[in-house]
Order: sequence, then structure tokens, then C-alpha cells
Amino acid sequence: MNKLRQMSIFAHIVEEGSVSAAANKLDLSKSVVSQHLKVLEQGLGITLLKRTTRRHTLTQAGEAFYQSCREINTIADIAWDQAQEMQTDPQGRLCITAPNALMDTLVSPAIADLMKQYPKLNPELISDDQHVNLMKYDIDLAIRVGQSQDSNLKQKRLGEFKDVLCGSTQLNTTDIHQLPYIANQWQGKQIEHTFTATNGESQVYKAEAHCTTNSFHSCVALIKAGAGIGIIPDFYLSQLLSHNDNTITSLLPNMSLATNPIYALSPFDKAPPLAVTLCITALEKQLTKHVSHNNSLRR
Repeated sequence: MNKLRQMSIFAHIVEEGSVSAAANKLDLSKSVVSQHLKVLEQGLGITLLKRTTRRHTLTQAGEAFYQSCREINTIADIAWDQAQEMQTDPQGRLCITAPNALMDTLVSPAIADLMKQYPKLNPELISDDQHVNLMKYDIDLAIRVGQSQDSNLKQKRLGEFKDVLCGSTQLNTTDIHQLPYIANQWQGKQIEHTFTATNGESQVYKAEAHCTTNSFHSCVALIKAGAGIGIIPDFYLSQLLSHNDNTITSLLPNMSLATNPIYALSPFDKAPPLAVTLCITALEKQLTKHVSHNNSLRR
């Protein structure tokens, strides 16, 4: 690394015309620049500059060596400018993972808006109800329900939602204790929900899952088909209603479950790429929009 620094300083000395001018350009002392030049010549075992009190000229070896040193500075400048450009004009790959329900309703619309604003951005979306390893799959951003225990990941709370116990509108009964329960795999077989009414009264529901699935969409499809009942996020249910899809309904409309927080996780500790920051902001806005829409539906 010292060699590269010395070569870079040497190129600046040549281009600025003197050690003093190069020192001013690099914001270094004259003695520091002179020392770097001295160490460089000693290491090479050749004289690069013929110096007098007023001027210096390149030796033949110095001329050839300078051409290579100039290329190093040019490459470094280009790399610097490209990195800076990505922080003003996001571009390239942006890999995001999220559960199916969040990907469809929240992430995809937010990413679509970003793609319109920043056409150089190339998003890669991984929709998975299981937690995907960020480092193993080179993922820039993960959207998850609940806080992660992984201390190596930077986490930011985006918002929240509530699950709604739902069933098909074609069910013959609305007695939740008489209906099979359709569970997402992460819920396990033993199901327990605590519902709270607006007056503060609570009701505990316990059941054993009659059917489990590792896919959110499979769970929704089974509920729609009348196979049983299960939980669906309020924002997803409101989207169905906004599209006049009345195949699913809330079974306990006057009671609610606990709040579920949504977090954005990234492997970037201090300075995340601009694309990641913009994506998090877009997701916060999208989630706020859905919360507002849900509130209007409840009125």
C-alpha cells in the first residue's frame, strides 16, 4: 500500500511541476512529499527526477515510470467517481427478500415506483416465507415480521400490522371452534390466539392445526376454498376487499389480535448504499398508505 501511495504522489509531483505544488494539491507538508519521493527512489534503486533548486526534469527511467503511475491515479479517480455516482444515482443489483404477503402487497409496489424513478436500478426479489440467509445469498435487504436476534444485522422498524382470523364467505357456520384451522408452517401445530375487544375484554382461541402449509398463498387458497379458517394480514385482506374480492371475511370483526412489527434488515452497518436507503423509505411510505387505507375501511 505504501508503494501505491508513493507512486501516486510521484505522479502528482510531475503533473504539478514541483514538490511544493504537489504538497499544496495533496494537502500535505513539503517534507512529507519529499520523503515519499526519496523512499520511492531508494526502493526502486533508480533516480526518477533530476532536481535543481528551481526545477526538476524526468530521467528516462522516470518518464516510463510516470506513465504507469499516472494510470494508477486515473483508475483511482474513476473508481472514486463511480462509487460517488452510485450514492447520487442508484444503479445496479439490489437484492431484497420478504415473505409472500409482504412482497406482493408492500415490497413490489414500492420497488415498482423506485424502478420508474431510477431506471439504472436492477432489483432482484426473493419471495420466501422462510428466513433466507442474507450473507449466503448476497441479499441487500430483508423485510421480516418481528425483530431478528442476529446482532450482525442493522434493523429498522418500518411499521406494523395485525393478523385477522378469516374464513370463506361460503362457510355454513361462523363458529370458529367448529371449523378446521389452516396454519402457516411457522405457526406450528398447536395454535393459540388471544383476541381483544374494543371494551378490553379478551377471548382465547386454542386449536390444533388441521392442515399446515409453508406457503402463504396456499394458506389463502385453502381458506378461500372453504377448507378451514386461518389468519391473514389486515393489509392483505383490505387489498382483497378493494379489488371486490369478497371470498374471504373476518370471523371476529369486533375483536383484534396483537400488533405485529415489520422490520427492515440489512448487512450494512454504517453506510448502506443509497438504493437500500431509498428502498426502506419507499417501504415506510407504502406501509403507511396501507395503514391509512385499513383505518378508512374500519370506519
